[in-house]
Amino acid sequence: MAILPVDPATFQRQPWANGGGVTTELAAGPDRHDWQWRISLAQVDVPGPFSALPGVQRQIAPLDVGLDLHFDDGRTVQLQRLQTFAFAGDPAPRCELPDGPGRDINLMLRHGAAGELIVRPLVGHMVLPAGTTSRWFIYLLAGHASVSDARDEYRLEAGQAVWMEPNAAGRHAIDGAGEVILVRLAL
Repeated sequence: MAILPVDPATFQRQPWANGGGVTTELAAGPDRHDWQWRISLAQVDVPGPFSALPGVQRQIAPLDVGLDLHFDDGRTVQLQRLQTFAFAGDPAPRCELPDGPGRDINLMLRHGAAGELIVRPLVGHMVLPAGTTSRWFIYLLAGHASVSDARDEYRLEAGQAVWMEPNAAGRHAIDGAGEVILVRLAL
C-alpha cells in the first residue's frame, strides 16, 4: 500500500520544562529516539527562548496567529500565519507572541536529512510530485480531504495524517477543503 494512515494514538505529547507550552511529536525517524527528521506541533502559551539545537536545521510555520523570532545577531523575523521560515537550531531565537498564544508546526532535520515544510489552504484538487526519491507526510489541520495515488485512496478529517510512500507509477493527489500541512522528505 502506498498510502499509510498514521494512528493519532502514536502522537506523543510532552509539556515543556519551562512551562511555556506543549510539543506533540507527530512523527520522527527513521529511529524515533535518534531521529534524522522530526515533525511536531507546538502549543506556545508564553513568549520565551527556543531550545538550542546544535546541528539541527529547522523549518517553522505559525498555524493560528503570527509570531516574531528575535535572533542574537539583531535580526527579527515576523512570521504571518501559515508562513514557513527556515533557520539553524543554534543559536536559538527568542519567540514573541504579538497576537497571543498559538500553535506552530516544526520540521527539524539533522545528520544530512533533507526535507521541506509546506503549510497552505486546501481548496479543491492539488497534485504532489510523486517519484522514487521522496515521501510525503500529510496532516490535515482543518476541514476534510481525500488523498489518492494510482492504486489507493484514503479519507482524512482534521487532526489525521497519512504517509504517501514513493510511487514511480503515478502521482499523489489531494482533494478537499481546509488547511493542510505537507512535509516532503528526501530518501
